Amino acid sequence: MNTLKKTLLSLIMATGMAVISTTALAETDAGRATYKPAEAIDIVATRIQAAIEAISKGATSEEATSLIKPAIDFSKEINANDKVDNARAKANRKLKSAMSHAKESSLQEAEQELRDAKKDFEALKSLI
Repeated sequence: MNTLKKTLLSLIMATGMAVISTTALAETDAGRATYKPAEAIDIVATRIQAAIEAISKGATSEEATSLIKPAIDFSKEINANDKVDNARAKANRKLKSAMSHAKESSLQEAEQELRDAKKDFEALKSLI
């Protein structure tokens, strides 16, 4: 009888976990747009290029940071595999460094960091 109770309890727990499993219910929210990794990389590269162009045209540090921030935020959408995620994290550090340079009004350093970050993000396509 004791073995039957344990077996029945285990079966109920396994069924409950399978029913409420997050992977079984994983889907995109209706209001959230999802992007393929290559599309997300292109969007991030476009946002970085916009920041580079603004800095080269004489943008203020506040304008530069407001252009870099969306690129940092959108880079989180790049989701493919562990190799891509590790390389994305390294490229994202360069974006964050560019952001800190822009906040310090070192726009030349920020522009160089942005150029390096753009190259790194475009190199992610080869890892997909």
